[in-house]
Amino acid sequence: MSFLPVILWSDVLIWSLLLLAAGLGWLSGRNPLWRTAWQRVGRSRAGMASATLLLAFAVVGLLDSLHYRPRLAADDGQRAPAQPAAYAVEVLSLLDALLTPLRTRNEKTYSEPLATRAHAKETIEVRGSDGRLQQTRDHPRLRYGGAHLGADEERRDADVAGRVLRALGLALLAWAAVAVAVCGGVARAQGSGWRQAWRRLWRSDGDFAWSAVLAALAALLLLAMPVALLATDYHVFGTDKVGQDVLYQVLKSVRTALVIGLVTTLVMLPLSVLLGVLAGYFRGWVDDLIQYLYTTLSSIPGVLLIAAAVLMMQVLIDTHPQWFATAAERADLRLLALCFILGVTSWTGLCRLLRGETLKLRELEYIQAAQAFGVSSLRIIGRHIVPNLMHIVTIALVMDFSSLVLAEAVLSYVGIGVDPTMISFGTMINNARLELAREPMVWWSLSAAFCFMFSLVLAANLFADAVRDAFDPRLAGAP
Repeated sequence: MSFLPVILWSDVLIWSLLLLAAGLGWLSGRNPLWRTAWQRVGRSRAGMASATLLLAFAVVGLLDSLHYRPRLAADDGQRAPAQPAAYAVEVLSLLDALLTPLRTRNEKTYSEPLATRAHAKETIEVRGSDGRLQQTRDHPRLRYGGAHLGADEERRDADVAGRVLRALGLALLAWAAVAVAVCGGVARAQGSGWRQAWRRLWRSDGDFAWSAVLAALAALLLLAMPVALLATDYHVFGTDKVGQDVLYQVLKSVRTALVIGLVTTLVMLPLSVLLGVLAGYFRGWVDDLIQYLYTTLSSIPGVLLIAAAVLMMQVLIDTHPQWFATAAERADLRLLALCFILGVTSWTGLCRLLRGETLKLRELEYIQAAQAFGVSSLRIIGRHIVPNLMHIVTIALVMDFSSLVLAEAVLSYVGIGVDPTMISFGTMINNARLELAREPMVWWSLSAAFCFMFSLVLAANLFADAVRDAFDPRLAGAP
């Protein structure tokens, strides 16, 4: 076998969440109220445009959640047939395999986006007109950035412009193929002609905002295709201090952000729902105890609590190196520990909301009728209370995703976030902050991390707004 599969705990959770989302989608299709609410989300143009962008991020994250260790090449004639295969210590993902040129073509140090020479000057030897070697200070040539140009570096601008034009043409062709396929599907589904289907599609007359999806896809292709075509021979977003491609780093950061946002939600959800429903339904000493618990927890400065927990976990990891076969497993455990800590410290807000809503629901007539007929509390909670709270849970979870992604960036910025060997938006910003004081300033690492994180958070917020408008009973009927 040319590779050894590696299953990290975060991979298991990510794929489990994907299956859970598929299961919830199937259940939503069987529930008329949920199906109607999701249809309202589908008719939201902002919601569908942001969902298209989130889907692109999710694909990158899932490709980065399939890990393996490549088999080491055997020395010629040195390995006996019965000798077990040896695998590399480095853990790679499917995304790493697809981005092998970006991952392996490291420069010596900083270089600007699309540059052919390094950012800093060095003392280099050049041969003068008299044939003698002379020392001079200049920006040295990059090993890989623009290497295909050879000595003709003046051709870079024309080469970049030509590639961008070709990429834009390919992007338009790809978008046109998708648009024709969608139009054909809409025409068959509605039994109408292509022209009428195309007109209805752009007017969003149906139950799905196809126009927003196609517009978002066009913008995505027009941005991604030139980057992909230029990345084969240039460092599109430059390189960092150790010469690693910044584009590779921001793509790797997407998985870390998704794990922080999704797995933390998985930790937070059971605590919030269980304690919020119990406090609101049973009231009395149960309510007092739970209120005391989350009031006390909310009174502790969150950053200090998280810092203390992360540092204790780091000591535990450092004193037990035998637990981990690779550095990736070690970084993965710290990432999951951070998710757990964030989940434990951020469940109080949703718990308060669910307690208040449960207090209101338990006073409704059908709940009191069920209590009068002797229906058990557990059955009332499971059949009547929890289903009527799910719209709040859905809205809160979607809206908390973006705040958790930003929380990871802040925690990594102050040095208590993910493992330093793991690439994330926070570690990129933390590494780039000192370089802002350089002269000339190194701005591209921070800018790339900011743009990608901003796009992810903005898309999550817009999608959260669409979900809130669709699921909130007070807003669902509003024009």
